Amino acid sequence: MDLSFSVFPNENFLDLRLYQYGWEQCVPLHSFGPFVRNHYLFHYIISGRGHLDAADRDGMSRRYDLRAGQGFLICPDQVTTYCADKDEPWKYVWLEFDGLRAEEYLNSAGLGASQPVYQPQTPLQGEAVRDAMLYIAGHSEASPLHLIGHLCLFLDGLIQSSSTRRALHGSQLKDFYIQEAITYMEHNYRRELSVEELADVCKLNRSYFSKLFRENMGCPPQEFLIRLRLSKAADLMRGTRRSIGDISVMCGYPNQLHFSRAFKKRYGVSPREWRAQNQIQEKR
Repeated sequence: MDLSFSVFPNENFLDLRLYQYGWEQCVPLHSFGPFVRNHYLFHYIISGRGHLDAADRDGMSRRYDLRAGQGFLICPDQVTTYCADKDEPWKYVWLEFDGLRAEEYLNSAGLGASQPVYQPQTPLQGEAVRDAMLYIAGHSEASPLHLIGHLCLFLDGLIQSSSTRRALHGSQLKDFYIQEAITYMEHNYRRELSVEELADVCKLNRSYFSKLFRENMGCPPQEFLIRLRLSKAADLMRGTRRSIGDISVMCGYPNQLHFSRAFKKRYGVSPREWRAQNQIQEKR
């Protein structure tokens, strides 16, 4: 089995984060799972065949037969198993990523738990997505900012080329409202924020604002706020020596127990465990 695997060295990005990346030539019937991921994982099939067994949002499992030129997405908290073909085992390149805007971009490509298969509109467009992924997989020595830039280029190529891409109409005004809400959250995430307050900032009806936000960001406003707070907390735990109790309060969680539960649900480990694994060591 040929394999290349790298772990991204930096977590100081909120909109998009890259976790790991690589490529693999699998042996016949090589499988992985059933397993649940904490982040988004996208594979592009370079050659060969295989299948993906994935549960949708309702917990119903479905099998997808896949071939070279296609890709498949695995979402956080989704139970999946994927397996190489017996006669034509696949070779694929993968990226694991997440961030506050990750779900929004994937939704724009028409991809999610209920539609995990990427089919490019043309083979040439699919090859461009493949090459963008191989570039990241082959440049693990590049700076984190450089790799995040290429992750953005990959996602743009994915959106532009996807045959399930969402058609966007009249998006300029909607984008303005959503950006207003996000900017307001970024400045006020430390205190209690209601959907009513966010809608009022945008001068919109509460129900319409909630619908608009979910359609554009892929999640309700309150869930986005939770992700924002936890991302800020992760950055503080990684880059400062403040206590977890202080960080909890600074990020909008007066109750440290509630913070710990939310953090573990999002990152899969407790705040203390995460800090032990990720804190920047001071140079002496």
